[in-house]
Amino acid sequence: MFPGLGGAATTTSGGPGAEPAPAKDGESLINLCDMLDKPMCYARNENNSYPLANLFIGDSRLGMQSDSDEQLIIHLAFQEFVKVKSIKFSEWNMGSNPDMNPVTVHIHVNRNNLGFEDIEDVDPAQTITLTAADLQETSDPIDLYYVKFQRVKSLTFFIEDNAGADVTAIGGLRIMGRTVATTNMNDFKKQG
Repeated sequence: MFPGLGGAATTTSGGPGAEPAPAKDGESLINLCDMLDKPMCYARNENNSYPLANLFIGDSRLGMQSDSDEQLIIHLAFQEFVKVKSIKFSEWNMGSNPDMNPVTVHIHVNRNNLGFEDIEDVDPAQTITLTAADLQETSDPIDLYYVKFQRVKSLTFFIEDNAGADVTAIGGLRIMGRTVATTNMNDFKKQG
């Protein structure tokens, strides 16, 4: 295969001294919310009666609300690196109060400990503007910029404003993507 190196390349398959097969990225899209590192996830300015955990229950009547104004920070940490393809915000309580819907959402990748005092000074990986149609349960997820979401350990959403209410409310959140191939150190054998 390589001239001057003594023949064709060979691969080993199985056997006691064989190397483990290289890891592969996930083949199909999955809901990455199942891969959240829940103790590392948090929200700033959340209403204690409607906390972050409600976003993943699947009932938009229980969703999440901001507390003192319309701004909200949601930080989600994953158990391992992932590739994020799309996100889907759902409307609060099946659209019963459209003024509470989020409108401008800034998405930050791999940024920890962002607060209201510094989040506006950091450039987001992507900013999306949501419409009432985007938030309906039957609408398609919003695709994200492919190159900026390839090796994601955490996402921070800054909801800057809503459709006019005093507080922001979100019925649900889905994050679709794939796992990233990583090295399992347990597959290596000690040499010598």
